[in-house]
Amino acid sequence: MAEIKYDIIEKLGAIGEGSKGWTKEVNLISWNNRKAKIDIRDWDENHEKMGKGITLSKEELKALKSLLNSLDIDELDIG
Repeated sequence: MAEIKYDIIEKLGAIGEGSKGWTKEVNLISWNNRKAKIDIRDWDENHEKMGKGITLSKEELKALKSLLNSLDIDELDIG
């Protein structure tokens, strides 16, 4: 299995903490020396281990922002 290289270009913020004490973060990350993307995933405190996550291009981030801005979050039946 090929090694995955990553470089956290900018830590944008934490949005939660999991039961293992890991932090769910939004970061700007370059994967395998490619152009950076927005990344949302769980990280251990030293950023050595990570959970499954999602990466978004600029266009995908714009679409997600538009979608979230159009929602009435208080009306959603979520925990």
